[in-house]
Amino acid sequence: MHYLKRILSSSFFIISLSGQSFEWSPEISIQLKQISDLNFSKKGDRIAMVVREALIEGEKSEYLTQIWVSNNDGEELTQFTYNDKSSSHPRFSPDGKYLAFVSKRSDKPQIWMMRSNGGEAWQFSHEKEGVGSFKWSSKGDAIAFLMKDSKSEEEEKNEKEKKDVIMVDQNFKYSHLYIKKFNTNIDTSKAERITEGQYDVTSFDWHPNQKKIVFSHANEPTFNSRYISGDISVVNISTKTVKDLVDSDGRDSSPIFSADGKRIAFISDGQKHEPIGLGDIYIVATNGGRPIKLGETPNRSASIIKWSSDDNYIYASDANKTKSEIYKISIQGNDLKPLLNLNSRVSSPSITDDGKRIVFVKQELDKPSEVYVSKLERILPQKITSFNSELELPALAKTELISWKSKDGLEIEGFLTYPANYKKRKKYPLALIIHGGPSGVFSQSYTGNPGIYMIEYLASKGYAVLRPNPRGSTGYGKDFRYANFKDWGFGDYEDIMSGVDKVIDMGIADSKRMAVMGWSYGGYMTSFVVTRTDRFKAASMGAGLPNLVSMTTTTDIPDYLVAHMGGEFWNDYETYEKHSAIYRINNVKTPTQVIHGSNDLRVPFTQGQEFYVALKRKGVPTEMVVYPRTPHGPREPKLLMDVSPRILAWLDKYIKR
Repeated sequence: MHYLKRILSSSFFIISLSGQSFEWSPEISIQLKQISDLNFSKKGDRIAMVVREALIEGEKSEYLTQIWVSNNDGEELTQFTYNDKSSSHPRFSPDGKYLAFVSKRSDKPQIWMMRSNGGEAWQFSHEKEGVGSFKWSSKGDAIAFLMKDSKSEEEEKNEKEKKDVIMVDQNFKYSHLYIKKFNTNIDTSKAERITEGQYDVTSFDWHPNQKKIVFSHANEPTFNSRYISGDISVVNISTKTVKDLVDSDGRDSSPIFSADGKRIAFISDGQKHEPIGLGDIYIVATNGGRPIKLGETPNRSASIIKWSSDDNYIYASDANKTKSEIYKISIQGNDLKPLLNLNSRVSSPSITDDGKRIVFVKQELDKPSEVYVSKLERILPQKITSFNSELELPALAKTELISWKSKDGLEIEGFLTYPANYKKRKKYPLALIIHGGPSGVFSQSYTGNPGIYMIEYLASKGYAVLRPNPRGSTGYGKDFRYANFKDWGFGDYEDIMSGVDKVIDMGIADSKRMAVMGWSYGGYMTSFVVTRTDRFKAASMGAGLPNLVSMTTTTDIPDYLVAHMGGEFWNDYETYEKHSAIYRINNVKTPTQVIHGSNDLRVPFTQGQEFYVALKRKGVPTEMVVYPRTPHGPREPKLLMDVSPRILAWLDKYIKR
């Protein structure tokens, strides 16, 4: 393999700009590459990363991910994989000689291997069902991975004979732990199964002595079960005996051994389930005992990055309002030290084993995603890639973080993007975008990024864009996130509308030319907004849930909704009806577009259909857009590129720009 730096401009399609003004469009935004899954080598001298780009030429409409490797200062940045099948999850062997990764080159996702100085990749795993996540052992002589149970012979026979009847919530296929020995010779030896029974393994970690593996597990392999439940156990590799370690009523997950193997850090929502979104860091002795809670991050939704090399601290990440933060948390007392202090969004952090350096993906409102490295104790990021910063991109519209007080005095933040070529004292149409969740958040992300609602594209078409973070959003602490408990569509409505009034008072938005839109919970709020006010001239509901009663019995996460409503609908029907827009459809006058994916399990297709049919029968101008093959949001780039122009066409029909 020859090491040649690849030209970073997209090789999959070329946009012709001849005779056209150079302004933001979905075609331009889709060129931006997404970087993720950073991994330091054990010595900290090399960094592996995954780079994703869109393929939209001809019949192709997909994302392709490839693995790149650089040294720790960005020199010799080299593309390692070139296959037409995506590669991901790169992990260096402990001795740094090999790089393992996951790819579907052989149909199912399998572990592939290549030397860390290049060469041809070879297939390491040959599992019938393919592999999930994997980890090297500390000595590098084995790899543990997750794999789902296979179909039985009888199930395969029934499938061939067209007798494959589905029994709902029966015959689950659990995810289990396997170990496969590694040597430098290419072999096809079988992996050894380590766990049995009704353990749906969700995450795991090797003990440093390679005699044990700690793992988290759910009761059932369903999205809802993984969301609401989770316990932690340890399995002896030689005997395969399992010892329950943490068994609370809450959700315990993401266990990681300390360097000496004496303790385990994990994420937990405590002794009771907190489905609205709570995650604190706990530690427990490997041999068992009472878990100890460490100092709380302000947002209380932490993710563990790594133990410190001396096992006295844990490094963790969490949201901090609209920014990202990295914390150094002592295992003694409540000492918690923020390290990042940047107006940016940070993702995929990786820390060297000696705890001296950190690498992460960083983006800002006006800077696209790139990889940055820094000393850990004093973070001064140094950019080491130029995947996006060297692309020729249009000028950005001005975006600023603004704040206002809601009707009850609660302080609310949001982002205001000005129209392109904004002129003072001129009023512009306003596009109000409401995020999902409700525990989502609009953060310090690059405004040119591709997405369902392409901010710079709307701004280039003359719209001011407001993206509020109302009560219920993450990043602002537990109390703020719980502030819309049993209050969907009311307190957060006041937060949002107060923000709209703020932008009007600033002299930017024209109160007679406003539109509202949002996806998932943002779609729910859109449906609720149009039942409470006719201030908006147009609306677009994406994957919205206007009927909470039917939503509860059809979604794949019923417990999430029930938690927010405070109980089941048959015990408190009044609350569900009060917070369901469908029961106030008679109030709607706003022309409302309905958008939904045909394969959405999170917010079933019938939710969009209910609202569309009701609007149509009532005589409210409406249209329904259905994206085929689509779950809870477009996954194919061509379909993603279609959303914003289609919404814009609907807005322009009722709003004069």
